Amino acid sequence: MSLLPGTARQVDLLVAQAQSAGRAPSVVMGVVRDGSLVHVATAGEHPAAHPDLQYRIGSISKTMTAALVMQERDAGRLSLDDPLEKHLPGTGVSGLTLRQLLGHASGLQREPVGEWWERAEGADLATLLAGVNADKIAYPAHRAYHYSNLAYGLLGGVLERITGTPWADLVRLRILDPLGLRRTTYAATEPFARGYVVHPWHGTLREEPRTDTGAMAPAGQLWSTVEDLARWAAFLADPAPEVLAPGTLTEMCAPVVISDLDSWSGGHGLGLELYRDGDRVYVGHGGSMPGYVSALAVHRPSRTAVVGFANAYGFGIGGLGRRILTTVLDTEPPLPRPWRPTSAAPSTGVTEVTGRWWWMGVPLDISWDAAAGELDVLMRGERMNRFVAEGPDRWRGCSGPEHGEILSVLRDDSGAVVALDIATFVFTRSPDQEP
Repeated sequence: MSLLPGTARQVDLLVAQAQSAGRAPSVVMGVVRDGSLVHVATAGEHPAAHPDLQYRIGSISKTMTAALVMQERDAGRLSLDDPLEKHLPGTGVSGLTLRQLLGHASGLQREPVGEWWERAEGADLATLLAGVNADKIAYPAHRAYHYSNLAYGLLGGVLERITGTPWADLVRLRILDPLGLRRTTYAATEPFARGYVVHPWHGTLREEPRTDTGAMAPAGQLWSTVEDLARWAAFLADPAPEVLAPGTLTEMCAPVVISDLDSWSGGHGLGLELYRDGDRVYVGHGGSMPGYVSALAVHRPSRTAVVGFANAYGFGIGGLGRRILTTVLDTEPPLPRPWRPTSAAPSTGVTEVTGRWWWMGVPLDISWDAAAGELDVLMRGERMNRFVAEGPDRWRGCSGPEHGEILSVLRDDSGAVVALDIATFVFTRSPDQEP
């Protein structure tokens, strides 16, 4: 599978234009569709990029830290509403919850105390915790979005205390190895691109240090390649259940806080950034460390994603990645699932509820999707909900506005079906019947 030549040319052009205008030594972007890396666009020659060349992913590391926290939640070893005090006592910010820390809704200050952690050798967890006190609350918790790298250092500490395993080992054992991310590593591993700051006036390069960030590693330490980051993007689109339950990943994509209250163009879930582009919402994260920037944006409904790197601090790679993703989706929209005839008639319990129903003069049409084993419900000709059988005459909403609600089949004394009750709204076979 690959992009159409015209689409590939548009992607290549966007990358080339961005690299030239943004003066990046090298840029590499990859397009992912249905779990596969289908196109790689590169620009710049310092070095010449390729899909197996490592760059630093920066804050994309946070998405893996968040996945580790959710694994622990699913295993029953923590609750997202646990106060930090339960796992890291004595910090002075102990009332903040893990959910608030994951969603950048805790109000915790952006950085730990001391030198700029991204460019300095990191301290251990005890040193990090010693610098945390009540004065580190920069904004009232859950009042608004306030990004915090420090929050993810603390979450890494929570994981270490609960599991007894250092974060670096935990992310390797729980995520990198199971997903085959062999070129995603804690420290740079050849071949890797050196990272630079580009001089604004004469275009020379200053190579940046490649630090071990210590206890702040869960916020931005990892290195990866386009090939590996494409696998992680494919996982975020369609997770491997043995690593993280699909429903848990969907939970991570629900907004904890809106980051732009004026236009609602973005927000933050449980470790994942949310970006609105027209009617689409992308999930992912950006990343930056001295000398490097990275991008990850995923459109989950179509299983399409863009990942990428540049080795110049300050290069606008996040906007570039989302422009590429929108270009691919606009130019090559995913094909709908083909309709196939049903091999056998559904059961009586299904046929009794299919067809047209009415509520207050409004039509409701129910059909049977044999492949999915679900009722497909349309109101006024528009898809609303899907329901899955939960028992005799009882169906549970599994998508749409009635997700989780109950559809009950109502029968008369003779056993004939006379109405449907959907969350107390009663639908009858005739518009003349009162509900």
